[in-house]
Amino acid sequence: MNSYLDRRAFAKALLLATAGPFVLRSSAFAASHDDQIVRIGYMVAPDSLNPFATWSSVAPLIYTFDFLVGVDAQRHEDRKGFAKSWSVADDNLTWTFNIWPSMKWSDGEPATARDAAFTYNYLRDSIGKPDELNAGWNSTDGMENVESIKAIDDETLQIVTKAPTRWPIDNLIMIIPEHIWKAVSYSDARRTFRNDPPLVGTGPMVISEFQQGQFVRCTPNPYFRGGKPAAGMVMFFFNSFDPMVQGLKSGELDYGNLTAAQWTSLSEDSNIVVGQHGTESRSYLAFNTASGQGKGSTKALLDPAFRDAIGYAIDQKAIVDRAYRGHADPGIGLVMPVAAEYYSDLAEIRRHFDLDEAGRRLDAAGYRNRNGDGIREDKEGNPLQLEMITGTLSGTDEIPTAVMQLITGWLGQAGIPVSVTQLDPGALSARTKAPADGGGGWDLLLASNWPSPTPDGLLSLGKSGDHVNRSYWTDEKFEALVSQIAVTVELKKSQELVDQAARLIYTDAPYIILTYPYLLEAHRTDRFQGWGKDDAISAGWSYFPFDRLEPIR
Repeated sequence: MNSYLDRRAFAKALLLATAGPFVLRSSAFAASHDDQIVRIGYMVAPDSLNPFATWSSVAPLIYTFDFLVGVDAQRHEDRKGFAKSWSVADDNLTWTFNIWPSMKWSDGEPATARDAAFTYNYLRDSIGKPDELNAGWNSTDGMENVESIKAIDDETLQIVTKAPTRWPIDNLIMIIPEHIWKAVSYSDARRTFRNDPPLVGTGPMVISEFQQGQFVRCTPNPYFRGGKPAAGMVMFFFNSFDPMVQGLKSGELDYGNLTAAQWTSLSEDSNIVVGQHGTESRSYLAFNTASGQGKGSTKALLDPAFRDAIGYAIDQKAIVDRAYRGHADPGIGLVMPVAAEYYSDLAEIRRHFDLDEAGRRLDAAGYRNRNGDGIREDKEGNPLQLEMITGTLSGTDEIPTAVMQLITGWLGQAGIPVSVTQLDPGALSARTKAPADGGGGWDLLLASNWPSPTPDGLLSLGKSGDHVNRSYWTDEKFEALVSQIAVTVELKKSQELVDQAARLIYTDAPYIILTYPYLLEAHRTDRFQGWGKDDAISAGWSYFPFDRLEPIR
């Protein structure tokens, strides 16, 4: 089963803002210091505003609909979702959520625990039916462990699970209004219902206009629980970085994301603040560990000793300095530093860059250059000539070309020639599907993903059957740890189990984690105030800061 939070990675590209020429001709783009509208840009345009039918609509829906809890509400006291507070009983099964009192939907109707119960049960009751709601952002994934969900009263929601799990607070299901959705069939919700503007939500923004492929216009929600926001918003959907930077410089855009070169350039503009902050993104080199259908060109890929030796031939610090211009942290294990509750630097087992050591380990494992031609042979006597495929998977960060150049250079020095095949997103996705679905037939994969900072997301690269496990690696001990984590509520115990799993997969080395890239962003300082300090906007985990931006008068 796919990780119920890993669909999060698909939509993360929505936060890599770029700009396209067609927007510059749009009347919606014209900026004025007096119109009280924040203008931002996004890379992937939503094809629908229906969270049950698509994954691409998380922006702008995240500004209209609330999660019950979610990531930001657990990290920041001032970024709460539909629930004001929550607790779990001593049995670790019964969760109680206190819903904001007297909260209203943006159309003025009461927003209560009954709407939250409706949302979850609307999904849960579709399980096993022909039109099960598992095709979009709001999905049945993860609900198989739910025993019951009910509203005790208007301000109290109760979720009872079959086994201990943190799913009730970690899930990213958007809470919808029962009075709008109760008449929508599962078939329509999954396919044809577009949820056209004006949308009805409890977030700070009301989506009032949607021009597919161009922009979404949002107006302040007059009933938002924190007070009506002072500024509206227009989100533009673009296709190249350069025009977006020009929009920032001219004042036509208020916020956008950048390349490393643009970040340096804009840092010199007195009206623009550039920033960088860690995210859950990680780039990696994956080995094809399939042994049957979809296998790679050599059995060496199945050998942990071979993969471990390759790890010594890769210099993550050089990749950060030379390919990312310093705008990343060197990769280590599955867990990135920003996921601080679960992060470990794996100091006592961590590899270090040493081509001589890589060579010694390859020799010891039986991969020698026996005929003196500079190319090592595998244990069957065949010369090692690996194919590395790469590209940008949908919803992931683009990996700089210099990364593949560095890796192929180092492996070549180690006696392992590597050819590179660059693929478009569709072709790369097809090649990296599970072998049973027609994928495989490659040796190395250079890619990235952006999981949630929960155990389920952090460990997704190694989970058997998970769609982001593109190495096809399986391990019974790892699966047992994942199963234990899934029924663990106590944080300390969860941390211990995640650490064990992270060490296990690091040692077996189906992946070499290369970097944890930073999100590079810029915002103007002459039109609005209230941007975040560590992150100007939430990296897709909540509506922040569009509930509190104010025009500079």
